[in-house]
Amino acid sequence: MAEDLGDKTEAPTPRRRMEAREQGNVARSPDLVAALLLLSIMLMLQWYGPQLTGALRALMKHMLSAQALDELSAGSVQPTVTSALRVVGIAIAPILLGVIFVAVFGNVIQVGLMFNSKRLTPSLEALNPTKGINRLFGGGQGFVGLAMNVAKMLMVGLVGYSAVHGRIEQIISVQQLSFLQIFGLGAGIVFSIIVRVAVLLLVLAIIDYCWQRYRLEKQLKMTKQEVKEEMRRMEGDPKIKQRRRQIAIQMITQRFKKDVPTADVVVTNPTEFAVALKYDQTTMHAPRVIAKGQGYLAMKIREIAIAHGVPILERKPLARALYKLVDIGHEIPEQFYSAVAEILAYVYELSGKLKQRKAG
Repeated sequence: MAEDLGDKTEAPTPRRRMEAREQGNVARSPDLVAALLLLSIMLMLQWYGPQLTGALRALMKHMLSAQALDELSAGSVQPTVTSALRVVGIAIAPILLGVIFVAVFGNVIQVGLMFNSKRLTPSLEALNPTKGINRLFGGGQGFVGLAMNVAKMLMVGLVGYSAVHGRIEQIISVQQLSFLQIFGLGAGIVFSIIVRVAVLLLVLAIIDYCWQRYRLEKQLKMTKQEVKEEMRRMEGDPKIKQRRRQIAIQMITQRFKKDVPTADVVVTNPTEFAVALKYDQTTMHAPRVIAKGQGYLAMKIREIAIAHGVPILERKPLARALYKLVDIGHEIPEQFYSAVAEILAYVYELSGKLKQRKAG
């Protein structure tokens, strides 16, 4: 059987997932971030490229102008360079901010917001050249991983060739074009190649991410025995829990033996709930719940009440409501005054307390 063989057939528990996440063992594809960056950079260059080239052209025109060259001196070099760097920084800032946003977004959509200091701890194993070569030729998956990488390179090559296949004649006749035409043709071809390759890499990266999630889920699977041990660690040893429960019941029972004999009446459901009430008009504003219980504890309250001659009355709705709404040691709310007063009057009359109070 699978359980006897120890096969990992059970889904991982939340605790196991959390421990794996704390150790940095999460599903993540580095190719996804790289593909997003490559595609976003090309799209941002297409969108913001004219403004960037215009700003750089204006800067070069100013720095190479006759006025700027005449004013150039040893003392003006630093302000000139600072001003040029500021202009270049302002011009390229939108692209840099976009790259940072895409890099962060690409990681967040894969692993969420997570900071793990353990991943920053230096590890000598990372310097092992054998592991580096192993990752290079298959990432620990042997020939399967190597074959996948080779197939990926072939697909990239085919997609890149598809971008220039229809422009072979233009490339051959490029010597007949002017410099600006050659530059425009080259930029267009390079842009087309990179965009197609980026889209392909993005699709492959999404597939790789799904594969990484599948592998991680398979790796985190647990045997039935591991699940039992995990639940035992989370909830505690059943024997210890049972012993604690027994001790708690004993303590509650000892308290009942002290408080229930002083009660005026015990209201029951009749077997599911039991609530012991007491009223002293000199010290209390309203009747007070001095003991309550459900199931076994309700049975103990009834046994103690019978042993000490405390009246027991069956009032199902009242017993259930008092058990759920009133804590031990608290006075009953006003909504129960009428019902409890009727019960106490009946009990006092039966026990002769009402006559004694009238005589007093």
